[in-house]
This record gives sequence, C-alpha cells and structure tokens, in this order.
Amino acid sequence: FIYIKEHAFLKQLFLFFAFFMLLAAPAAFLTPLQVTRTFGNDVWRLTAIEMAFAIGMLIGGIAIATWGGFKNKVHTMTLSALLFGLCTMALGVIPIFWLYLGIMAITGIAMPIFNTPATVLLQEKVESDYMGRVFGILSMISTSMMPLGMLIFGPIADIIAIEWLLIGTGLLLFIQGFFLLGSKVLLKAGKPTAEHVDSLEKK
Repeated sequence: FIYIKEHAFLKQLFLFFAFFMLLAAPAAFLTPLQVTRTFGNDVWRLTAIEMAFAIGMLIGGIAIATWGGFKNKVHTMTLSALLFGLCTMALGVIPIFWLYLGIMAITGIAMPIFNTPATVLLQEKVESDYMGRVFGILSMISTSMMPLGMLIFGPIADIIAIEWLLIGTGLLLFIQGFFLLGSKVLLKAGKPTAEHVDSLEKK
C-alpha cells in the first residue's frame, strides 16, 4: 500500500479502476435480468447474450494482439473506456434483440482492448519485487467493487428500470474515460519505453 501511495500513476490508475468497476456492475450483472424483463425469459436469449459477449472478447483479443494499440497505452485504454460507456448506454435504448446482441459483442471487444495495455503498463512500471502484490491489490479492487456496485444498483433495479440504470452508468463511464486523457501522470506513464521504441525502429 505504501508503494502504491508513493507512485502517482498507480494511485490514479487504481482509483480509475475502482470507479470503473463500480459503474460497470449494471452492465455486467443486470443485463440478464433486463433481457428477461424486456425480451423474454427464453433460455436461448440468455445463452445468446453470454455467447455474444464471449465472441466479442475473442475478437477484441485478436484485434489488440494484431494491432498492438496506440503508441501511448493510455490512448488505447481511453478508446476502450469510451467504447464501453457508449455500449452501456446503447444497451439501455436498443429495442431489438438482435441489435442488442451486436452491442453486447462490441462491449466484449472493448474489454481486452482495455485490459491488455493496462496489464502491460503495470508490468513495465512496477518493480519486479512488488509486481505480485500490486496485481493482488488490483484483483482485490476488481473483486470488491463490482459486488459493491450490485449492493447499490441491485435494489435500485427494483425501483428504476434497468434501462435507465444502464443509460446513467454508461454516461458516467463515458465521461470517466476522458479522465485518462486529462491525467498528465497517466499519459506520461503510457508513453512507449526506450526498449519499445528501439524494437519498433528495428522493425
């Protein structure tokens, strides 16, 4: 914790992760309930949204592996965060199930485009002696903030339509994406390392 406190980019990145995971809870956990209430409780529909998301993640993984992202990793993370926010809002307004599946697939594509550069950034910037513990804290944030989000948004979903929750949290996620671009500390950390620049020049 002291190590993270002393590194400004780790503090800002983990703070971003915490709020992102909190706001992503409705999109992650309430969409099956939304589909049941809006489109019907057919088993194939619930299976289809899980498959669409999984296929999207596969495509996103292949895309980021092939493309490699922008030179500044934070720019790639920003693109993904903005895309995730837009897709979350779209899930709240799409009235046709097949279009809903398409948006769910795009949401899946956004995930590896964010996670991959974020992981590489931590691997580059965190000293090896602290690597495991820093990733442990990140895992703790990920596994605690989403359940906390459900404690907040779950009961609200019985009062307010899930569509409105998705629109609201999606808008906040989209706005939060610009936090990455506005952070000089994160932008500086996301710049290519000297070794990476050398490898690009050799290619």
